[in-house]
Amino acid sequence: MQPKKPAVTILDAVILFVIVGFFTYVWYRLFFSLNYKWNWGIIPTYLFRFDAEQQRWTANILLEGFLTTIKISIWATLFAVLLGFTVGLMRVSPRLFFRLTGRTYIESIRNTPPLVLVFIFYYFVSDQLLTFLAIEDIFRACPEPVQELLTFFFAEPGLITPFLSGVLTLAIFQGAYIAEIVRAGIQAIDTGQWEAGKALGLSRWKLMRLIVLPQAVRIMLPPLANEFINTIKWSSIVSIISIQELTFQGLQVMASTQATIEVWITISLMYLVLCLLLSLVVRRIEVYLSRSDQAVLPSRLHSP
Repeated sequence: MQPKKPAVTILDAVILFVIVGFFTYVWYRLFFSLNYKWNWGIIPTYLFRFDAEQQRWTANILLEGFLTTIKISIWATLFAVLLGFTVGLMRVSPRLFFRLTGRTYIESIRNTPPLVLVFIFYYFVSDQLLTFLAIEDIFRACPEPVQELLTFFFAEPGLITPFLSGVLTLAIFQGAYIAEIVRAGIQAIDTGQWEAGKALGLSRWKLMRLIVLPQAVRIMLPPLANEFINTIKWSSIVSIISIQELTFQGLQVMASTQATIEVWITISLMYLVLCLLLSLVVRRIEVYLSRSDQAVLPSRLHSP
């Protein structure tokens, strides 16, 4: 019987000591050695404010930017998933035209810098298209209750055009990566599953919908969750087109208060909390799916 290895080795202790020492040095440089006047007291005032008219506390610009980031990320992810699944299915299509179209889109997006894509889709595609469709005018023509509902889920009428432009840009960018995840998930299914479905006389669409995709989704879930987290982080790039999300609002606060480090630390923590919460939710879903698989397997083994 081999002796049980210790849970913590000397190398682990050395690495931990180096990491703790590094962060201690950074903390010391920031708070004691750096010639910087800290002003943490202004941060809460930019998170919440007291509305004298309504006599209640409401979100201030940093928290409003945080909520806008969440809305942009959710809508961009939904559109990216729809686009990614469509292109992913085209990548595994038996038709050459669909495969070439899907691959052209993926390679074009993945090999173009995101900042360039933002400018292209905002100034030459989204801005022109949304202006032509008169989205803002349609928004303002809606009844007031409908406007309030649309503002809650999207943005104010004056900001709806850049908001949708940012959502479309992020969706097109992330859709290319999700398409590759979908393609890999489908191709990971054993060929025996395809042959069994064909032997039953199922059409390709029924075979994909009833047999392949339910299994492939379990494979896709972890990387899809990672892309959702990436969408949250990439949403900061749309601040360059004046979308009032978290990074843009942080820049405004920093310019007016000169509290550079406090603002960026606060913004980083808000992004970190959001991404960590999403990671925990996805981990619970993965655990649930693994338990359901373990529960189904014994019943299959004992079935006649």
